[in-house]
Amino acid sequence: MSNTAANIQRKINSASDLKGVVRTMKAVAASSISQYENSVSALADYYRTVELGLSASLRGSRSNMPLLAPAFHQPAADSQVIGAIVFGSDQGLVGQFNEDLADFAINILRKLGEKPRVWAIGERVQARIADSGVAIEKGFSVPTSVNAIADLVRQIQIESDTQGTSAINAVVYVFHNRPVSASLYQPVSQRLLPLDHQWYHHLIQVQWPTKMPPEFLCSSSTTIAALIREYVFISLYRACAESLASENASRLAAMQRAEKNIDELLENLTRDFDRVRQSSIDEELSDVLAGYELLNTNQK
Repeated sequence: MSNTAANIQRKINSASDLKGVVRTMKAVAASSISQYENSVSALADYYRTVELGLSASLRGSRSNMPLLAPAFHQPAADSQVIGAIVFGSDQGLVGQFNEDLADFAINILRKLGEKPRVWAIGERVQARIADSGVAIEKGFSVPTSVNAIADLVRQIQIESDTQGTSAINAVVYVFHNRPVSASLYQPVSQRLLPLDHQWYHHLIQVQWPTKMPPEFLCSSSTTIAALIREYVFISLYRACAESLASENASRLAAMQRAEKNIDELLENLTRDFDRVRQSSIDEELSDVLAGYELLNTNQK
C-alpha cells in the first residue's frame, strides 16, 4: 500500500481510537487496584478477630490436646498428598504476570518430589502450567469483582471437602502474586495445610486485649473447627484479592507502556503526514509554476 496522505490519516485515526481504548483500560485497572487493596486492608481486622478467637480457644483446650490432634498431624512421607492452589488471570495484557507465577510455582512443586494435585484459577495460568507438563486437576474462573471473591473461596472449600484435599495426609500450598508497589509484584507461596505445632504455639502466645477472658457457648472442639475453617477462608480470600490487585497493577503498567508507544507512533505518523502533505503541496506549486512559465512562453 502506497504511503499516501489518506493512508497515513487512516493509520492516525486507528492509533487515536486505540489510544482511547488504552486510556479506558488504564482507568478501569486503576480503580480496580484500589478496591482490591481496600478489601485486603479490611480483611486484616477480621483476621485479627479470628486470631484472637483461635488463641483463646486453643489455650482453653490445652488440657484436651487429643481433640486437636487431627489438625496438627504431620503426614507420613509415603502417604503425602501435595495440593497446590494457583491464582492467575483469565485475561491478557498483563505482561509476564502468569508466566512469572507459573514458573515460580512449578519450581517449588518439583523440589517437593511429588506429583502435585494442582487447582488453578485463571485460564492463562492454567495454560502456562499445562505447557510445562504439570497436569491441572481442576480449574476455576477468576472473580470479576470483590463481591465474587467470597463465592470462589467457598467453592474451593466445598470442592476441597468433597475430594478430600484437606484430609490429614494432604499438604496444601497456595501460590499467587503479591503487590509490592504501584506497578510491581512478586510471586509468593504459603503452606496452608496442615496446621503444625509452630502455628499452634504462635497462636497461644497471642494476648487477649482485655482483662476479661471470653466464655464459650459450645464445645471447644466445635469452636476451634469453625475458627480454623474461617482461618483457611481468610487465607484464600487474601491470596485471591492480592492476586487481583497485582493483576490490575500489571495491566496498568502494560497500558502505560502501550500508551507511550502509541504516542510515539502518533508522533511519527503525524510527522510523515506533514511531510507527505508538504511534498504534495510542493508538487502542486511546481505544476502551477511550470504551467505559468509555459503559458508565458507561448504568448511571447
